[in-house]
Amino acid sequence: MKKSIPAWVRIPVILFIIFGLIEFFVDSGEKPAFIEYPIVILFLTLVLLILIAIEAIGNVLESILFKKLDDDAKARYLAEKEKTFEFPWLKNIYKKLLGQKPLEEEGEIILDHNYDGIKELDNNLPPWWLYGFYISIVFAAVYLLKYHVFDGDNQIDELETELAEARTAIEAYKKTAKNLVDINTVTLLTEAAELSAGKSIFETNCVACHMADGGGGIGPNLTDQNWILGGGIKNVFKTVSEGGRSGKGMIAWKQQLKPLQIAQVASYVLTLQGTIPANPKAPEGDIWLDKNAETPADNVNEITIDSTQTIN
Repeated sequence: MKKSIPAWVRIPVILFIIFGLIEFFVDSGEKPAFIEYPIVILFLTLVLLILIAIEAIGNVLESILFKKLDDDAKARYLAEKEKTFEFPWLKNIYKKLLGQKPLEEEGEIILDHNYDGIKELDNNLPPWWLYGFYISIVFAAVYLLKYHVFDGDNQIDELETELAEARTAIEAYKKTAKNLVDINTVTLLTEAAELSAGKSIFETNCVACHMADGGGGIGPNLTDQNWILGGGIKNVFKTVSEGGRSGKGMIAWKQQLKPLQIAQVASYVLTLQGTIPANPKAPEGDIWLDKNAETPADNVNEITIDSTQTIN
């Protein structure tokens, strides 16, 4: 009947081993398994209840066998059991938390009634349960006062605060995340690496219609100041992304190109402004001036280069 390891040590150790095995074999990513898969908590709870039930059954059987021993055997058994606890102070705490009578004193709390020889002990509630119950009453009173009398922040308020913080964080992230650029946040790229990437995209996808120098062919001339759908980085970004005029304009490239790539090629297209292509196509659309530019274009009139070429 002697147990070398007490239940208050045995049960947590077994539970910890099972939990460790679950964490080792279950792939839950960066989160612990019991957070990623709540069913793990249910499983561990079930295991804990089974372990407690086994211990309770063992204690009942131990009590029955103890009663069948003579006085000398009982004394020897209790003496041996005392030796199994290497930490007496923990044993005392354990006993106080359980609030149970020693086996030799159970006769004092046996109730008079019995059923088929089965008798019942009049044990008090365990102190740990009783203290937990009192604490829950105090917690309930504090909770009632804070949230229902003094209108403390509830879960809805916390959710709204977290959503506002999340929106702020998203907006801050968008300002630095180039691949999340859109018509509202796009800005003219001027770094050599960005323009080089834009040139590569242009030469791969755009030269068939606009020519390598931007002079225009099937598509309009990109070197003059005339724009069919508006100039500037935002308008050019939108035109590349959404496409040109319905039925005869450029296709929408948003399915083939990422937002950053569209910003790169749009920025490169704007560097072609004012260059002189080999065979410039006649201007199309309206002259577009950037209202935000510090110095507007000085000359938008037609000038003659030679007898065969003119540019705007």
